[in-house]
Amino acid sequence: MPQQQILEVKNLVKHYPISYGSIDALLKRQRKWVRAVDDVSFEIYAKETLGLVGESGSGKTTLGRAVLMLDPPTSGSISFKGEGVSELKGEKLRQMRKVMQVVFQNPDSSLNPRHKVKEILMEPLGAFGIANSGQRDTLLENSLKTVGLPLDSLGRLPHQFSGGQRQRIAIARALILNPEFMVLDEPTSALDSSVQAQILNLLRRIQDEYGLSYLFISHNINVVRYMADRIAVMYAGKLVELGNVADVLERPLHPYTSALIASVPVPSGKREGMLGEMISGETPSPVDTPAGCRFHPRCKYARDMCSITEPEMREIEGNHWVACHFAEEIFSKS
Repeated sequence: MPQQQILEVKNLVKHYPISYGSIDALLKRQRKWVRAVDDVSFEIYAKETLGLVGESGSGKTTLGRAVLMLDPPTSGSISFKGEGVSELKGEKLRQMRKVMQVVFQNPDSSLNPRHKVKEILMEPLGAFGIANSGQRDTLLENSLKTVGLPLDSLGRLPHQFSGGQRQRIAIARALILNPEFMVLDEPTSALDSSVQAQILNLLRRIQDEYGLSYLFISHNINVVRYMADRIAVMYAGKLVELGNVADVLERPLHPYTSALIASVPVPSGKREGMLGEMISGETPSPVDTPAGCRFHPRCKYARDMCSITEPEMREIEGNHWVACHFAEEIFSKS
């Protein structure tokens, strides 16, 4: 039986204009743009987790915000269960937010420090007219129980909790409206390792109980390996590889993916059988992206074609996509 598609993103673009003054206009300078996300396409299926990985500055968070219309895209389309989210406005878009929720990276900045937990959890209920309904208390109690917090948490302020507990509050707030899809933007990166594991296990249990679909954003490949069913690798605003976690992490077909995997520390200090090597340099400026393949200035396999022609995402193996002109040749060497 084919999987039900929950989210479909097609040719998504998010550019930010750089300030352009009267002197720039007088001197006829070309207006510049921050090309944060450039022509990205993917889909997410029911009860699936798609992991999105890449270096800082690759556009992961911007993509997640655009998908939720928190920062509407410049162009492209977003569909949720067949309905065009990117075309919605006003009340229709507001209603869509009930089923599309987000958990941000740092609970210290996403939770109002002056509000008690009850007020924090009541806010989404009030926004959708549920705050004074008979089911309010049940929803509050169930949301806390689901994330493993006692009922007396309702009367406490965020600073009275540990970092892991604050993230549980943020998860409870996202769950209280019973969503179907969640963007998890680095939800454990601000936490200690032992607490990270607890939150990851909590998110997996919640996914099973609620039947949720996740877009899980992280720079930590090991975390994505544990959480995701499929993985999308992002570099300088573009997807460069997409496929099942095992396929991508065990047989990477893009030099950047291979380099990311090679950069993960292992006890021996040496990763056997991997084609990739740790790469030097920085992600290019989103204002001045390289022509052709955006990774070519840092790629040891780059040829003249790579600096001229931008590679398209193409399926090389079953459900394993890559944007590299010479992926088959490089892969055959591994």
